Amino acid sequence: MAVLLVHGIWDDGARFDVMRRALERRGHTVRAIDLRPNDGSVSVEHMAEQVDAAARALGSAIDLVGFSMGALVSRFWIQRGEGRARVRRFVSISGPHHGTATAYALPRASGRCDRGARSFAPSRATPIRGATWTCTPSGPRWT
Repeated sequence: MAVLLVHGIWDDGARFDVMRRALERRGHTVRAIDLRPNDGSVSVEHMAEQVDAAARALGSAIDLVGFSMGALVSRFWIQRGEGRARVRRFVSISGPHHGTATAYALPRASGRCDRGARSFAPSRATPIRGATWTCTPSGPRWT
């Protein structure tokens, strides 16, 4: 089985090195992508395009693991992109699926108004907020 690992904000794919090696020892094909930029300064749609490209390179059926911001971007791709048809199982690790107050501070900390960071705010009517689950969607298995 192919597995795609998507890191959180200010991180890169190396965050998953231990998990990647463990999955590879069990016979899985694993790719840990580096979202660029990784600081929430681009839209969720832009980051989801990177997830889509990495998933396409792995093949038709994948397991997807997202950590924190990577979980939100992955979920967006599943719900709004081609992910629903491509993902067999989605594992969200510490994904703030109802938003995070940290998002309010991110644009101020970076000195610019960041589209991606604003998407993670709990009170915004954004693609992520608009996709908040009231039930588990059909398609992949959700964990």
